[in-house]
Amino acid sequence: MAAADYLGIDASNYTTSAAVISGGELRSEKLLLPVAEGEKGLRQSDALFHHTRQLPELLERLLPVENLRAVGVSTRPRNVEGSYMPCFLAGAASARAISAAAGVPLYSSSHQVGHILAAIWSVKRLDMLFSDKAFIAFHVSGGTTDCLLVRPDPEEVITCEEISTSLDLKAGQAVDRVGVALGLRFPCGAELEKLALKSTAEFKIRPTVRDGRPSLSGLENICKKMILNGEKSCDVALYCLKYIEAAISAMTEYAIGKFGELPLIYAGGVMSDGIIREGISKRFGGDFAEPSLSSDNACGMAVFAAVKDGSIG
Repeated sequence: MAAADYLGIDASNYTTSAAVISGGELRSEKLLLPVAEGEKGLRQSDALFHHTRQLPELLERLLPVENLRAVGVSTRPRNVEGSYMPCFLAGAASARAISAAAGVPLYSSSHQVGHILAAIWSVKRLDMLFSDKAFIAFHVSGGTTDCLLVRPDPEEVITCEEISTSLDLKAGQAVDRVGVALGLRFPCGAELEKLALKSTAEFKIRPTVRDGRPSLSGLENICKKMILNGEKSCDVALYCLKYIEAAISAMTEYAIGKFGELPLIYAGGVMSDGIIREGISKRFGGDFAEPSLSSDNACGMAVFAAVKDGSIG
């Protein structure tokens, strides 16, 4: 009998992605949404247009499959009331059409759940989804800087309770704003890391944190002042990343102090940065998704469909 195939779709703010899980193997395709040079983002109407144009190409690369059993799709940023962004409509529409045409179930969840499930898949810890124990997960990206208490759930697969979040700017926003100020192309994460690796500077950083909630707006202001003062671009880049590392470390300390030594999972595009990962790993350990599954991707939605269908677990 052919292995069951599970399709996942995610149409997030800056990436169109689709993935198929079959027999424990993952195939994944994704495309960044085009952003004009010098711009710091996209309007939702433009994001929705680009997803609508790009999704068919990605799905043609992955489909058809021999034994499609279910489709999973992200339909909202987070599983909280009022969480909504129009860009997810493109993925939801495609998933619904494929589900209807193939006569298979459609399962929906949030982009945030997808990130956490992709990280769990990446570090080979699917057992965490079927335990009675909670764990701490970070979702750090352009739209969130969240520390979450995650519990396995028979209906939703996992539930996420906020422990702390950034007070203002999100970590990914800070990276992109500093990167654009340095003349890098949006999204700036990979280029900013390359630039930072050229620096030999050392910094003593004490981020502003209240009850585990860091403020990152000051980071942007400090970096822009460094640029105006003529400091090296590589030093500005390193300061930005080390500040974010310090902020996430403070969030981790707060969560451990509140809930004890629970397993730690780090997900989201910002956590693909090697400098940040190395610093946090040295202090706390924890599991980090591989870079391709840290940034926005549909793997988690394929995992979600497989768990809901009973193939995993």
